[in-house]
Amino acid sequence: MHPNPIRRAVPRDATISYWAARDGWPIRRFDWPADAARGSILLIGGRGDIFEKYLEAFEHWRLQGWSVTALDLRGHGGSGRASESELVGHTESFAALVDDLADFWRDWRGGGPRVAMGHSMGGHVLLRALTERRLDPEAAVLLSPMVRIRSPLGSWLSGRIARNMCKRGDPARAAWRPKSSAGARADADAMLTSDYGRLLDEQWWHARMPGTQMGPPSWSWLAEAFASSDLLWRRRDLSHLTTPLLFLLAEQDRLTVSRASSALARRLPNARVAQFKSAGHELLREVDPVRDAALHAIDSFLGSATARARGASG
Repeated sequence: MHPNPIRRAVPRDATISYWAARDGWPIRRFDWPADAARGSILLIGGRGDIFEKYLEAFEHWRLQGWSVTALDLRGHGGSGRASESELVGHTESFAALVDDLADFWRDWRGGGPRVAMGHSMGGHVLLRALTERRLDPEAAVLLSPMVRIRSPLGSWLSGRIARNMCKRGDPARAAWRPKSSAGARADADAMLTSDYGRLLDEQWWHARMPGTQMGPPSWSWLAEAFASSDLLWRRRDLSHLTTPLLFLLAEQDRLTVSRASSALARRLPNARVAQFKSAGHELLREVDPVRDAALHAIDSFLGSATARARGASG
């Protein structure tokens, strides 16, 4: 028997549907309302995510009275592909992802205090929307946000290479070949979490939902990701971003640069940072001691942030 059945079963009182973006693109969404909601959480996943990966965390928040909504970003997860290949994660513009999030937030009817959360690429898109004054949550949580992509060549040179590769061929083509050997795939999985059981959960969902698994990014995705990160980093004055923010960072993150996220957080007037040792990129899917500590940090932060919001409104 599975240690926690919620990890492999969509709750009966939750719904999965599609929201139409401004150009009609179908964005896959998950909604799990609480009976007497203390507020509403919107989670935006990362580049290779499907929201089923986070059912365990959703259950945790719902038991505390939160209604939960989640999105698969355009071109990712169950929201289709922007390239001809089902495996390639492609986007022509990160601005379109920011537009989708801002438009959805405007249409979303979450009750009570509304909280935004973003993991990895979703955290980057959320940060962009916040710095551009496109969202107004009571609080926001950034989980291993993609402030800087980890690259052995550095952000500037990597971005330049990606832009040149876009000019030399189809920008939607894969930036590298999918990993074929079992050892290479296992090493890639280890970048995400050290919890083997939760890695198997993700494989279980992909096997039942063909077309949701994602391989390498396109050259366009890489070029846009480095450019969007630079845009975020070059913003000199962030004093307007007074939303309470919590950055959760994994010190062993092999996909994003945690030091860059911490440095950005220090430039924000109302941000705090929680660091986790011996943890991979996906903190909410790590081994129980790490995952529980991350959830506790989020719970404490949301409790204080929403209490201040209620006090200010009263």
